[in-house]
Amino acid sequence: MGTMLSNFVFLCLLRFSDSTGLHLQGDYILSGWFALHNSDSTIPPTPYLNDCKKGLTNKHGYHLVQAFRYAVDEINNGTQDKQLLPGVTLGYRTYDICSLPASNLATLDLLAQQLHPSAVDSRAVAIIGPDSSSYAFTPAAALGVFLVPQISYEATNELLSNKLLYPSFFRTIPSDKNQVNAMIQVLVKFNWTWIALLGSDNSYGIQGMQSLSEQAPLNNICIAYQAQIPAVTDSTKKYMQDMVKNILKTKVNTIVVFANKRRAAGFFPFVIAQNVTGKVWIGTEDWSVASTVSSIPGISMIGTVIGVAVKYTEFDGFDNYERLSVPGLKNPGQFNLSVPCMQNTNLYDIAINGFSLSQYDITSSFNVYKAVYAVAHALHNVLDCDSGLCQKYDVQPWQVYEQLRQVRFSIRNASFYFDKNGDPPTGYDIVTWEWTNGLWSFKVVGNYSPGANDLHLDDSQIDWSGQVSPVTNVPESICSPECPYGFRKLMTGQHKCCFDCMACPAATFLNKTGYTSCQPCPIDDWSEAESEVCLPRAELYLSWGAPLTTALIIYLAVTLFVTLGTTLVFLLNLSTPVVKSAGGKTCLLMLVSMIVACCSTLCHFSRPSRVGCLLKQPLFVISCTVCLACVTVRSFQVVCIFKWSSKLPRSYETWAKNRGPEMFILITTVVETFISVLRMLLVPPFPSRDYDFYHDSIVLECSKTLSLSAFAELFFVCALSLVCFCLSYMGKDLPANYNEAKCITFSLMIYMISWITFFTAYCISRGSFVMALNVGAILLSVLGILGGYFLPKVYIILIKPQLNTTAHFQNCIQMYTMAKQ
Repeated sequence: MGTMLSNFVFLCLLRFSDSTGLHLQGDYILSGWFALHNSDSTIPPTPYLNDCKKGLTNKHGYHLVQAFRYAVDEINNGTQDKQLLPGVTLGYRTYDICSLPASNLATLDLLAQQLHPSAVDSRAVAIIGPDSSSYAFTPAAALGVFLVPQISYEATNELLSNKLLYPSFFRTIPSDKNQVNAMIQVLVKFNWTWIALLGSDNSYGIQGMQSLSEQAPLNNICIAYQAQIPAVTDSTKKYMQDMVKNILKTKVNTIVVFANKRRAAGFFPFVIAQNVTGKVWIGTEDWSVASTVSSIPGISMIGTVIGVAVKYTEFDGFDNYERLSVPGLKNPGQFNLSVPCMQNTNLYDIAINGFSLSQYDITSSFNVYKAVYAVAHALHNVLDCDSGLCQKYDVQPWQVYEQLRQVRFSIRNASFYFDKNGDPPTGYDIVTWEWTNGLWSFKVVGNYSPGANDLHLDDSQIDWSGQVSPVTNVPESICSPECPYGFRKLMTGQHKCCFDCMACPAATFLNKTGYTSCQPCPIDDWSEAESEVCLPRAELYLSWGAPLTTALIIYLAVTLFVTLGTTLVFLLNLSTPVVKSAGGKTCLLMLVSMIVACCSTLCHFSRPSRVGCLLKQPLFVISCTVCLACVTVRSFQVVCIFKWSSKLPRSYETWAKNRGPEMFILITTVVETFISVLRMLLVPPFPSRDYDFYHDSIVLECSKTLSLSAFAELFFVCALSLVCFCLSYMGKDLPANYNEAKCITFSLMIYMISWITFFTAYCISRGSFVMALNVGAILLSVLGILGGYFLPKVYIILIKPQLNTTAHFQNCIQMYTMAKQ
């Protein structure tokens, strides 16, 4: 099988032999894969390769070949490290990888070496190259079966890090995974969330686009338009024109172009032709620093180019090596065709063009340089060269592969090794294009470290081309502007970057951007609509020291003073006709109950307490019940004597003899007390915080104020008040000395109106004013009864004592009787 494959490869390479003419004999051979020419040949049905020399000269590939030779010469001569591979020389055989068929045929050639026993002397122990991910997949898979190490200097596709599919693939350039992360960080840095994504129609571009498409949503970046860039042919020109038009339709200002330099160079002329300016172009390491793209006429007008580039390292001595390797460049007449390594190649034909080194060329050349040194250090370990002299023997590629996985060395003051995926631990430079008098250059404006996922970028060094206003430096690339604080996002399409802004309703807030829902305020806070913060709710209660509370305290003190004074006057004049006619000792009971009612208002001040809530309503309703019961008895007594005596002559005597007044007062008081006690036992009130009545305030009150038991207490008082009012109204035309009924009626009217006013206000409001109104209603009720029932009698006792006699009262009764007759 090995002989058949060898013969087949020989036939396939008949046309290929001219492109493999750069050789160097040595103890161990390296296979160098470089693109000295660019050929767009397609893959025919048979393994056919167009003559690479007919393709365009690739000056970048020329520099890479020279870096390859430079590294081998240094190692063989011990220029940098005399201890590296002592007594051993490296040789090489190069291939001009001008197209995909060239890469495939080179793979077949190396496979033949692995299978043919006679090829041991010329067998390559490692491959340096190729420069393209597309060209690397086939050899990485086929030669990986034999663990032939392959170290690429420019193939960045993330899939090549898969050690199950490509076990022996290494590279000295970071993978696209890190490049995608660097691009994402740049987009996040400038808040470019509305972008177009383009990629070359090969594995490099497709894989890069896929990785970026997966990472973008995780960083709130939306891809408005996405397309692949094909090779420029007559059939694809219309497609390329439409691609540019679609980018303009999406109104994006930032376009990520994940393409190799060949596809990018074919695409940008269509951008220039449609006069696209003022955009930001994010480029990959393959085209952002390539002169192939920057030399396109008119490309300086497309806008700002920000690229990801492999970190630049000073490569001293390489420029001199290139010039000295071809002596005829300075003195053409002195050119010697016997210069080693120049025979049977067309390298001289390329060299005489005098291609200058760019920073991009130096970076890639240094990657080739590192790859050769990595193989040299691996061979050093395989041959046990640390003993002072290498042990020469037949080295298998898999032995070099094993050592490459572990190799770690210093080169040009930098440490180098391969991680578990065969990738180098290096980062990127962030570069931008500069145009000075029509001449292109690029400037490093930042860097990206993949390990820490850390981006450092100085945007002040970037020239934002095409901006209308010099004040707004960084261009925007967003679908919808961020919502201000207090507004949430309302999605309007399939992209989360496109939205309307909706105001947050009351009781919610939003002090961040990018949220689709508003945050509810804590229960003790409040907010208006469109708020970005919540404010503490005001607590509503009658606090000590407040002006309203102070006024109520003065009001309470006056009421108590008048009530206590009246009680003292009645107590000192208990045996006088006026006091007896008013009810005698019953008046003292009324006055005491009125004092208790006044004191119940103290439970309304300050924050509600458990004891205060338990006593506040019972103290008032029970004391009020006692007072009203006394007034009712008094009104009934007067009506019976003067109104019903002729119809029911013995009714009052029976009522008085059976202690009717005392029993009525006692029963009504007991019933009201029972209702109050039952309420406190079954549904006891406790301090509560009402959050529902006001959106910006908390009402501190006692709970269960509107419960059924609380209504039962109040209903009993209301019924008693109504009965009392009816009886007092019936006696409004009695003798003057007994005509307190008019004053009682007026007092009860004040009492009822004050409580009706309070309950109406309580249903509408719960503020401090209504709480004060409750206290005022209690004190007004006391003052109403005090003023209507007691103060006229105090007036007689203190001011008109001549009217406080039995004769005066009997005279009034006789006059009333005569008037009725």
